Amino acid sequence: MESTQTTESRSPRELRDIVTAQLLLLIDQRNLEGAKALLVPVKAVDVADAIEGLPQNMQLVAFRLLPRAKAVEVYEYCSTEVQESLIQEFQDQEILDIVDTMAPDDRARLFDELPPQMVRRILAQLTPEERQTTAQLLGYQPETAGRLMTPEYISLGESLTVAEASEAMRVLARDREVSYYIYVTDAGQTLTGVISLRDLLLADPSQLLEQVMNRDVIYAQTDTDQEEAAQLIQRYDLAALPIVDRERTLVGVITVDDAMDVLQIEATEDIYTMGAVRSEGKSYFQSNLLSITRKRIPWLAVLLLTNALTIFVMSNFEEILDEVVALAFFTPLLIDTGGNVGAQSSTVVIRALSTDELKHRKTLWVILREAVAGSMLGILLGIAVIVLAYVLMGQVEIGITVGISLLCIAIIAATTGAGLPFLFNAMGFDPALMSAPFITTVVDILGIFIYLSIATAFLGIS
Repeated sequence: MESTQTTESRSPRELRDIVTAQLLLLIDQRNLEGAKALLVPVKAVDVADAIEGLPQNMQLVAFRLLPRAKAVEVYEYCSTEVQESLIQEFQDQEILDIVDTMAPDDRARLFDELPPQMVRRILAQLTPEERQTTAQLLGYQPETAGRLMTPEYISLGESLTVAEASEAMRVLARDREVSYYIYVTDAGQTLTGVISLRDLLLADPSQLLEQVMNRDVIYAQTDTDQEEAAQLIQRYDLAALPIVDRERTLVGVITVDDAMDVLQIEATEDIYTMGAVRSEGKSYFQSNLLSITRKRIPWLAVLLLTNALTIFVMSNFEEILDEVVALAFFTPLLIDTGGNVGAQSSTVVIRALSTDELKHRKTLWVILREAVAGSMLGILLGIAVIVLAYVLMGQVEIGITVGISLLCIAIIAATTGAGLPFLFNAMGFDPALMSAPFITTVVDILGIFIYLSIATAFLGIS
């Protein structure tokens, strides 16, 4: 059997597959000591991945092979689905051992996903201090900095000397989430400054913290949206972000690992929304199939309505279609081109709006830029269609008709795809709602109308 100690150079996916396969074999053979030894050198995040790859009836067996300290860390890395599955099988003492040792912010996120009756049962078993800390975090609105932060940070009074602060750090670091920063507060716990560990080590031991600290502190308030807080960490290259209440009292910190999780979650939500498959609260593949179907039906109904409107438009041009049947051959090309160009423009604009990439750009400039890009695409595709129509059908007139239509449709699609997200954003809606299905719906109707109108005028058919 291949040793996991030789797999450090492997990719996470390869390592997960190897550990999962070996773990599955050992548990199936009832070789629990071998399975336990297998998991010892494997990092917690990789153990979590391996456990998730096991059949559900084996996940609890594998988890119980872990030492208590490592089990807590592994549990925090498990997906919400696996966490819920495991905790429902735990005995009360096992639940207490896991939950009581979890970081407060991780515990609050877990409680968000568990059934209310289970949360009440677990809360009743926590120590009064842990119960109060958890209740405090759960008291903030979901998806805010207050809900995301951890109250386990290090803050020191500004009147301490550097030597006293260093000594206090040695004591406090044992049970706090240590970062590269020490937050400095006054007697009322108001955030007044920050000092890095490096600056603390290099400072004169006799100096006061208020003399060496940086008073220009980047911080967020408890009601700040979690994505905005994560973007602050990203923008200013912070390892942690202090969180204050309205009186600027320091109440917690958000660490960079939590910020990365938030940015990933928010990006996933945007992608789901743009694809009209958004699933609230859970990942798409953890959601109930009936719920997913219910959320996707509205867009499919819109597309059905679009098709009916397209048929209505085409029926008004029945005469030209009867006379020049070849025009119908190019309809799918025009519809698909318009939908794709519009979806491309909307995607880049929606993403840029979500990352503030366009904050220094004027809306008109962005729309005009996409319109020019659409015209260039339309010209290239139009030339190709003219050549294709001539080679395959020997009809230059039809090729020119389709080419001009492609140019117009590409410009309109790019302009619509770029402009509508700005409109939604200005109206206070999520720009991601202006998704590919919506753009395709609008462009399809306009595209068919433009195409047949140009054909009527260019081919001289009344």
